[in-house]
Order: sequence, then structure tokens, then C-alpha cells
Amino acid sequence: MVHQILVIEDEPTLSRLLTYNLGQEGYSVQAIDHGGEGLKMALRQSFDLILLDLMLPGMSGFDILNNLRKQGVLTPVIILTARTAEEEVVQGLRYGADDYITKPFGVAEMLARVAAVLRRSNSDDGVTVVSTDENVIRAGELLIYPEKYEAHLNGESIPLRPKEFEVLLYLVRRPGVVVTRDDLMNVVWGFDYIGGQRTVDVHVSSLRKKLEMNQDSVQIDSIRGVGYKLIGTVKK
Repeated sequence: MVHQILVIEDEPTLSRLLTYNLGQEGYSVQAIDHGGEGLKMALRQSFDLILLDLMLPGMSGFDILNNLRKQGVLTPVIILTARTAEEEVVQGLRYGADDYITKPFGVAEMLARVAAVLRRSNSDDGVTVVSTDENVIRAGELLIYPEKYEAHLNGESIPLRPKEFEVLLYLVRRPGVVVTRDDLMNVVWGFDYIGGQRTVDVHVSSLRKKLEMNQDSVQIDSIRGVGYKLIGTVKK
């Protein structure tokens, strides 16, 4: 199967570079140079991956990503950002981006990241995640309301601390994907946080106990020496 990739990038040279090299790898590529038109294309047609610049005419990459997730489009997204823009990276990941590439970048790195995201999106460990137009994310019996910082399991509210909620939201947007402790630390606590990885482990441990109170909910699996991933329950 040929993977369909949408490139939303307004810098002509970079857009041509992405289109050419992705095409050489056997991907089918469409390129759009305007934010609003890019959003329309992403909503109108099914893609396996979107490469999304953040600074676009008509509509920013942040707005595109936010609109896609609110309208239930869970297509993997790799954001393209300036090398020094750490805040952009964090914001993009919180909006639901799956990875990021900092400019300028090498072709080999770009192709490797594209292949990695496509591999991850094809393996979800039994977790089915659905986003609705009411900005609700459903994973099994778990309902997550990103704008309200609320999570419900079987109709009952789960008492989560803010950082626990952010950890859960980050994991549920990457079902089956191994998320490192460094990823969680940078996205949830910020690049400048001086605490250790033990902070992440404590929050994940607390979150896991709250989820495992219901055997039909998703679970958080530990990957020794690496991090965590969200998996579906195995029903006997």
C-alpha cells in the first residue's frame, strides 16, 4: 500500500525538497502552500501523515492542528519548526502533533521520522481512540475532555491532578506508541523543569492505579528503561 502524505508548507524550496524526497521513497505526496487550503484538503481527503509548517499564510499550523483534532481527524502530524523554538514544539505536541522536525534538517532525518511515525500509527496495541466534534476523546470506556481537564470512566469522574491529566492526554493521543520519560518531562513539565524523571514515574504510577480500578479501561504499560505506552485491555 502506498502511503498518502500531505505537505503543508509555504516555503517553495523546502516544499519541493520534501515532495521530491518523499516521492523518491515511494510515498504519494500532495503539497499545499496556504494554511486555510491545507486544512480543507486535510478534512476532505484521507491521508496517512501530514507534514505541517507552523508559520503559514491564511491560518497557522497550530490552528490547523487544533481544528483537525476537534473535528475528529486523528491523522498523524509531524510539525516543522525553527530549531530554537522550544515553546512551539511543546505547544504543537500538546495540540496533538505526533512528532516534530526542527529546521534546518537533513533529508535522512526527515525520512527516518516519517517512517517511524507511519510504523507507530499502524500498531496501536488494541487501543481504539475516537475524537468527536464536541472535543471529546474516547478510548474504550474512558472519556477525556481536553478543554475541561476532565476524564470520566464508565460515567464517573476520575479525580486527576492537572499533571496526571496532561500525562494521560499525551499518552492517549499516541496509542501503542512508546513515550519516553524525557518526552513526558519536556511536554508536561517543560524543558526548563529541574526535577528528575522520578516525578514522571510517580505521576504515571498514580494515574495507572486510577485507570486500573476498571478492568475495561485502557492501561499504561511500562517499557523498562525507556518509558510508557497506552495499551488496550485483554478481555478473557
